[in-house]
Amino acid sequence: MTDTPSKPRREQIHDVASRLFSERGYHATSMRDLASELGMQGGSLYAHISGKEDLLIEIVNGASRQFDEALLALQSADLPADEKLREAMYRHIQVVAENLESATVFFHEWKHLSPEAYRKVTHWRDTIDNFYRELITQGIREGVFSPGLDVRMASNLILSVVNWTYTWYHPGGLLSPRNVADSFAEMLLSGLKTPLPQERP
Repeated sequence: MTDTPSKPRREQIHDVASRLFSERGYHATSMRDLASELGMQGGSLYAHISGKEDLLIEIVNGASRQFDEALLALQSADLPADEKLREAMYRHIQVVAENLESATVFFHEWKHLSPEAYRKVTHWRDTIDNFYRELITQGIREGVFSPGLDVRMASNLILSVVNWTYTWYHPGGLLSPRNVADSFAEMLLSGLKTPLPQERP
């Protein structure tokens, strides 16, 4: 049973749902499971939520807002593209690391959403994909990324790296979100940057 008496009941329900959905999966978690973890009668949950999908939608929407707030402010940042990419990767991974349960639900369980809610998630994915594509395009324009770079493929690679952090990252381990982001960025940027001209002997 969860023990979060200081939180409003709705927030307690949200936290428990995030944990159970991330551990067991959305379909494998019943309303009875949620009620049991919260020390509530099954029917009492419906005084706070309309149903299990209501919780899934809230978790997914909440996660998408966190990513938006962390990343989209960088669009107007006065930074070179390589520095902006490094900062974007850090912020992306930080959201995942600090919200591991809801991030797991967001990236793994969103496919169970109803069609309307599903379309909102795919729209969000397009928005974030465009954010990284514009960043790569900026780097090509500035001359810090290779002019022959496939922008779409580069964006897909970056998103694969940062999004899948939820599958292996452990808070409190040896690597902080900054360590992870810097390591990934260094590996990626070494392949994205324009090679320096070789000096003649």
